[in-house]
Amino acid sequence: MEYVEPIRDVKRLDSMKKVLRNQSKRDYLLFVMGINTGLRISDLLKMKVSDVIDSDGNIKRLKLKETKTGKSRSIPYADNVKKAIKEYLKEYNPMPHDYLFKSRKGFNSPIDRKTAWRILKEAAETVGITEAIGTHSLRKTFGYHAYKSGTDITLLQEILNHSAPSITLRYIGITQDDMDNVILNLNL
Repeated sequence: MEYVEPIRDVKRLDSMKKVLRNQSKRDYLLFVMGINTGLRISDLLKMKVSDVIDSDGNIKRLKLKETKTGKSRSIPYADNVKKAIKEYLKEYNPMPHDYLFKSRKGFNSPIDRKTAWRILKEAAETVGITEAIGTHSLRKTFGYHAYKSGTDITLLQEILNHSAPSITLRYIGITQDDMDNVILNLNL
C-alpha cells in the first residue's frame, strides 16, 4: 500500500469540494465528512442513513463503534457537514436503512474502498494535487488542519486513537523541518 499525504493546501481542499459537489452530492458528502470528522474510511462506508438522521428527519450526533479499535465514539457534525448531509438527503431521498454512501450498482450496499479511492484520486488530479492521495488522506487531512489550527497534540492523539503524540505528528505529516522552523522563527 502506498503512503498517502494529508491535503495541506486549503485552496486545493476548496477546489476538491467544488469538483466533488458538481460531480455527486454523495461523493461531496464523503469528502466533507471525512475531512471534518477524522473517521477511517471503513467507518464512513458502513454508515447508514439512520446513523445521521433521527426518525423526524433531524440530523443527530453520530454514535459508532470504530471498526479498527472497537472503541465507542460520539461525534458532532460541523455546520458544513450538516449542510452537506441535508443537500444529499434532499437530492437522493434515501430510506433510513440505506447505506449513506450507497453504491449505484442497484443493490443496497455501500461503495467499496476502491471506488472511494478512485473518486478522491480523480478529484485530486483534477485540481492539480500531485502528492499521493488515498482514502486515508481524509483522516490525515483532518488531523493536519486540526493541529495547524491550534488543537493540542495530546487531544488530537486521543481523537485519532494514537498511542503517543510522536505517532500523531508523524501521521499528520509534521516533519523535523516544521519543528525546526518553530525554534528558528520564535526569536523571543
